Amino acid sequence: MTPFQTVTAIAVPFDEPNVDTNQLCPTRFNKVPRGPRFADILFHDRRFTADGAKRPEFILNREPYSKAGIIVADRNFGGGSSRETAVYALTAFGIRAVIASSFGDIFTNNSFKNGLLPVILPPATCAGLRDQLRAQVGATLTVDLEKQIVRDVEGVEHRFEVHALRKRSLLGGLDDVALTRSFAAPLSEFETEYRRQFPWLYGAGEAANPLS
Repeated sequence: MTPFQTVTAIAVPFDEPNVDTNQLCPTRFNKVPRGPRFADILFHDRRFTADGAKRPEFILNREPYSKAGIIVADRNFGGGSSRETAVYALTAFGIRAVIASSFGDIFTNNSFKNGLLPVILPPATCAGLRDQLRAQVGATLTVDLEKQIVRDVEGVEHRFEVHALRKRSLLGGLDDVALTRSFAAPLSEFETEYRRQFPWLYGAGEAANPLS
């Protein structure tokens, strides 16, 4: 998983509430193997016509937003079904962070597991950021995970909260498997000591079993 530390990127204002996972990744694409193709799956039915042509009115098809790395959304982004492919589509497109006033719970978990940072800020702050981005098309925002701040177009910093373990995982680029492996040394020490204290549990030292 790609580590997330500080990201400065073009940010796209997305004013709609309730952008659900079926919009992010339509159902028929759920079985597509994860890979670069997911960049075109993101918002597929809204970005493309039936014959595959790009819809020029859709914001991610317009420059410079086709190179956006941050989305500033409204409330309940990523609600709906539990499909992890919605996050695959965002990250394949190049989105590293989504800022919104609320998120779907399962979408939030899937995001952290796949290197996408969901940032919760108050509704008024999100609306203010979108106003800035509309006023300065192509402007960048900075999301600093270590400091837990979003720096807006005017340089004002907005603090956000994030669970300590999720922060550690993103900073280190650790998925669930890698995070578990990071505890290998203390787990090994515990198991060694446990075997020493209770050898009969492992088929050795039966005579020493105080319960026999």
